[in-house]
Amino acid sequence: MAQKRKSGFQISYVTITYRSVLIAILGLAALVSLVLYLIFPVAGNLVINSAQASFMKALTKVGLGGTASGNTVEPGPQQAHFTNIDGTVRVKKASSNTWVQADYTLALERNDVIQTSPEGIAKVVFTDGTNYTVKPDSLIVIRENFLNAAQQTQVAVQVTTGTVDLATANIGPGSKSQVMVADATTSIASESSAEFFNDPTNDQHAILIKRGTGEVSRGEENLKLSANDKVTFTDEAKEMTKTKEISAPFLIGPSPNQQVSLTPDQGVTFYWSDVPSIKAYHVSISRNQFFTPASLVFDKNVTGSQVVLKDLAMGTYYWEVRSISDTGKDSAESLRSKFILVPKGTDNNSIVLELSDLVQNGHSIMVKGRTEVGARIMVNGQEAVVKSDGTFTYFTGTLPTGENLITVTAQNAKGGVNTKQQSVAIQ
Repeated sequence: MAQKRKSGFQISYVTITYRSVLIAILGLAALVSLVLYLIFPVAGNLVINSAQASFMKALTKVGLGGTASGNTVEPGPQQAHFTNIDGTVRVKKASSNTWVQADYTLALERNDVIQTSPEGIAKVVFTDGTNYTVKPDSLIVIRENFLNAAQQTQVAVQVTTGTVDLATANIGPGSKSQVMVADATTSIASESSAEFFNDPTNDQHAILIKRGTGEVSRGEENLKLSANDKVTFTDEAKEMTKTKEISAPFLIGPSPNQQVSLTPDQGVTFYWSDVPSIKAYHVSISRNQFFTPASLVFDKNVTGSQVVLKDLAMGTYYWEVRSISDTGKDSAESLRSKFILVPKGTDNNSIVLELSDLVQNGHSIMVKGRTEVGARIMVNGQEAVVKSDGTFTYFTGTLPTGENLITVTAQNAKGGVNTKQQSVAIQ
């Protein structure tokens, strides 16, 4: 008996994956390269060498390659990058005699010069994860930024004039992070922070270890430094002077980059750790990170380890605290903290947050994206600078080997929040 024919159309199809397409393209490219090499050996070799890196990256993306080339940094000279630029900041490349305006796409290399104006400030991150804050009216020179075959880093910066703060990450064995002030060289240990001051006009030079340890060498003199140790010297002095400074308090709340809801009845509570044997604290709260007189909304001595302010307007604030001894001597300022004040009860409507593919450079990740104009961007708890068109670029510090989660949060002044996460494997 004949079978009944089914009505309707029957469609047959074959699924073609991106991986199959890529394999076919790579196979065709390999065949063309082989023919080119047989006919023109020299030109063919150049084409093959230049394409090899691109092919390996493509294979890795679809899971056909081995270890991604971005997972380990190639030995040799490295690049540093700006993570924050405020005010006027200029750069003079080692290969040029012309000053250019700093921007986030400008790579910083050996012997490049960075200069901040009296109302300019810049933050720079190096391959080893060390973060430099170049304060207003300062000039520094990158003397070294190198990685050897054993993945050991050598970072050295010369403070020509002005003030520079730095914080080191977990520097591996054999790696060095050094700062030169006049004829003294300071080596900073892992997980340490320090401040360097150089005023060649008035022959004043100072080095302060705020946290961790370091060692300063000048001529045949070597001094080991711990937290709150300060070294001062002049060009003519044969020896350096070492003193123990008063500890600065540790800021507790508002926590760094926290979004605080404004409660008119209760206000905002600022609190910090107690420092033994001091009589007061000097609290400074500013609308910008330059702490100019016009930007200060609070700048007073207080007793106790907290103060409550009720009349703050919405917006972004920076604050710092100094300890004051019985003799009236001030400590260095605490680490500056930043927070944003928003109205209480604002609806957390989602705002625009678009992320590009993460770009890996060794143990650091470049995060790029777009949000609404005027919004704030936080990457793993650290603020990224949003340009006037809403785009942003942020370089993370050194990430540990293994799986890492990159969390990006966008916030606006109305309380809108949008958070996205991406994981990245560091090998």
